[in-house]
Amino acid sequence: MSGGWTASLSLANGAVWVGWYGPMQILLASQTAAFAAGGGAAGAFGLAGTTKETMLAWVTGVGAVVALVASPVFGALSDRTASRWGRRRPWILAGSASGAVFLVLLGHAPGPWTLLIGWCLVQLTLNASFAAVTAAVPDRVPRPQRGTVGGWLGGVQIVGVVAGTGLAAAAGGIGAGYAACAVLSLLGVVPLLLHHEPPLTEAERPAPVTARRFLAGLGFDPRRHPDLGWAWLTRFLINLSNALVLLYLLYYLRDRVAHPDPEQGVLVLTVVNAAMLLATVVLSGVRSDRSGRRKPYVLWSGVLMAGATLMLAGWQTWASALVAAALLGVGFGVFTSVDFALMTEVLPDAAARGKDLGVINVANSLPQVMAPALAAPLVTGLGGYTTLYVVAGLLALAGALLVHRIRGVE
Repeated sequence: MSGGWTASLSLANGAVWVGWYGPMQILLASQTAAFAAGGGAAGAFGLAGTTKETMLAWVTGVGAVVALVASPVFGALSDRTASRWGRRRPWILAGSASGAVFLVLLGHAPGPWTLLIGWCLVQLTLNASFAAVTAAVPDRVPRPQRGTVGGWLGGVQIVGVVAGTGLAAAAGGIGAGYAACAVLSLLGVVPLLLHHEPPLTEAERPAPVTARRFLAGLGFDPRRHPDLGWAWLTRFLINLSNALVLLYLLYYLRDRVAHPDPEQGVLVLTVVNAAMLLATVVLSGVRSDRSGRRKPYVLWSGVLMAGATLMLAGWQTWASALVAAALLGVGFGVFTSVDFALMTEVLPDAAARGKDLGVINVANSLPQVMAPALAAPLVTGLGGYTTLYVVAGLLALAGALLVHRIRGVE
């Protein structure tokens, strides 16, 4: 694929991450802390004495459940879309435009329940766009180029995370932060929408199915496709580790590191992480393409991420956080590009790539569901942040080691 198409696809991918991570890194945590300080946390969601940590866990966790369902559903719907504009572009436009609207509305949430509902709607719509964007890679990119394209996707993804975090921190208010993220998340998909996407031919159009058969086909059987199962589990564990690290980062800097400006600290750590990721993500994808090997890169990136996470458990200082952010950036940069290429090479059905990548994307969203459920009791009653980061490090290590169970990819 041409450099222009790859750049447009990468920009669209980064735009979705702006819409996700501006809220997740700064805005949702600030809103829940404000509700808690104003007494809005008491009895939130029917739970007496709800803390800001628990409220944030509920909002992000329930939103991730929505993402968990939305990604394979919208991926499958895009597989079956036979419009003259192609399979993926209608869903990219509809998802990004709707997501931008809900982000703006979320900035004016008056309480915990409206915050929860608004975040669920953002997750629903942006996952429609994301499922279609990622499905374009196996649709159109040849295998020897997928590591490189995956590297560019990963690089612009972290730029999106930094941009979203920076906008949220610098916009001058919660409403302005959401509005800025909304505008950027919508504008970023426009160049990809301008590229022609071939529509399905008559022979490629899927046969009509009932709603029951459609829903029944959303999953996959790991016994029939073990490589896809092991690849999914590898991604899930490493993403769960990463979600545990990020979830309470603002509170970690405020409560344990005693950073004088924790919001600014989150931004600094994000920039450090991003710089190291950008230094490695494209290079590792290119090297993986040239060598034809994927598993060694995934293995050692996971080991490095586990070591960096364990640093946060044993050395809770600002200096440690900076070093860990840099190492996590290197590890996640390698993992992001090469694991994406690996995933596209274990897909079992060319006619259902959107659905299968949607199922794979569950390995990104399910950790967001489980991370709050795991992190809240670990932080509040089972050892605090030390226990939290030990668990996160062990999960990353387990995910790295399981990549050896994949047989069909080197």
